[in-house]
Amino acid sequence: MTFPEIISILIIGAIAGFFSGSLGIGGAIIVVPSLVFIMGLNMHQAQGTSLALMTIPVMAVAALNYYRAGNVNIKYALIMVITFMVGGFLSSKFSLQMPASIMKKIFGVIILLVSLKMIFSK
Repeated sequence: MTFPEIISILIIGAIAGFFSGSLGIGGAIIVVPSLVFIMGLNMHQAQGTSLALMTIPVMAVAALNYYRAGNVNIKYALIMVITFMVGGFLSSKFSLQMPASIMKKIFGVIILLVSLKMIFSK
């Protein structure tokens, strides 16, 4: 790994951490596109890398601040943990069989639809 690569990864991580902690976005919106367009990874590598950095200690640091402020619904989170794990496991098996070019298009369409909904909803 070269020095410029390390610097780029540190910057991507810092930006993703900032947006994750402040807006709840980071992995999908910042990390995956950055790894594809800046670092040259394919979609499968970018997704796998993004998932690998979403470990409990990393997320717990930001979630703790929200919890202290009374902004975490523990019941919802605990229920979703189970289905998130099952869904993540099954969908990763499926997506690894799909061409990276198709995954990139699906990813882009989903982000576009979500962004339009967020912009134009009341």
